Amino acid sequence: MASATELSVRKRKGFAVYQLEGRFRGRRIRVSLGTKNHATASEWARNVNFAIERGPDSAFWLELGRVLPSDTFEKLASLIGYKLQPDPIPPPKLTWLDLKNSFTAEMNRRIAIGKIRTSTWERYQQTLNGFGAFLATQNVTELDSVTKTVVENFKVWRITEIRKRKFSRGGAGLVLDAAILHRVFRHAVDCELLKTNPVRMEGRPGDQPESGAQPFTADHLSKLRGAAGTDLLAFLLLRWTGLRGSDAVGLHWGEIDWASKEINRLTQKRRKRVIVPIHPELQFVLETEYAQRNPHVEERVLLNPNTGKPYTRPRLYERMLALGRRAGVLDAHPHRFRDTFAVDMLARGASPYDVAKLLGDTIETIEKHYTPFVRELRERVRRLMENGEGLESWAQFGHSDPQKATVKSTTN
Repeated sequence: MASATELSVRKRKGFAVYQLEGRFRGRRIRVSLGTKNHATASEWARNVNFAIERGPDSAFWLELGRVLPSDTFEKLASLIGYKLQPDPIPPPKLTWLDLKNSFTAEMNRRIAIGKIRTSTWERYQQTLNGFGAFLATQNVTELDSVTKTVVENFKVWRITEIRKRKFSRGGAGLVLDAAILHRVFRHAVDCELLKTNPVRMEGRPGDQPESGAQPFTADHLSKLRGAAGTDLLAFLLLRWTGLRGSDAVGLHWGEIDWASKEINRLTQKRRKRVIVPIHPELQFVLETEYAQRNPHVEERVLLNPNTGKPYTRPRLYERMLALGRRAGVLDAHPHRFRDTFAVDMLARGASPYDVAKLLGDTIETIEKHYTPFVRELRERVRRLMENGEGLESWAQFGHSDPQKATVKSTTN
């Protein structure tokens, strides 16, 4: 291959831009470099010499085709026989559907190895479908078009949709929706589908100390019990165990220990073992049901009275709401029975630790969601203030030390 060192940069008088001049294979060359900057012209001239010297396979030709004037590039390329190759077709941009499919595969893998429950994934899918529906209204399909602004607009849209529903609880589900979307887009970042997560959290799901528990009153429980009818077993199971709806419908007869009079179950949500003593009222109904059905240990305890088939969680929710309507009690959803059980145990003197063990929850949750908001607990404190011994009672014995006062009081 002939040398290209004869080609050099020059700026002729009367010309605004630098030119490349010289000889190649006996031919005189003079072409415009299209730049007024000497440093740039020198760099491009050097690359031209490298490209000609290395032949048509040189990588310099691709870059020169982008920076040189088109007629200049064509003349230089023809000297060596190089033909400009078209730019490779860029891969299609990733879409929201691509991310959804990738996340679905990840969740199925986690379900298979026991990291999450199927019921949890079902709740995730509600948010994914809702977000997809919103993106469709905005004509947004490409993943990199899902900006923080788009996500914030989704939150406004979502809370409006939630509040249209009966028993929406003020749109509290938005916190969980935001958390789920944050998890989905964190997966996108982890897989290098996106550089940043566009979703801002709205707090921790369930972390709403301003609302607290919603236990039934004694009057509510009396009305519900009176209207239970064929739902009596479901009512008493929820009332005296505090099980979540998913655990109540999933309870098997083999998880009832008749000898110790206890229910022993591994909870679905937190995978914690709970052992709940069976209240006599519940035990009587369980024994009656067992005698009538003579079930296998793997059979479900709760059956739909209308179909004879095991309850699903949504169906139990509907049945309890219907029971509430018959009894004249608003919003009698299953989780209120859990609140009622927790509050009842605290009011009877159980410690937050005891209640946490019965519910399979944390002490922090018990203290945050039940202790500060429950009137029954405040009334219990009131009775202690009005009837219990305190500092002034101890002073009657001439002691400031409660232990000494107690000892003397006992002696007397």
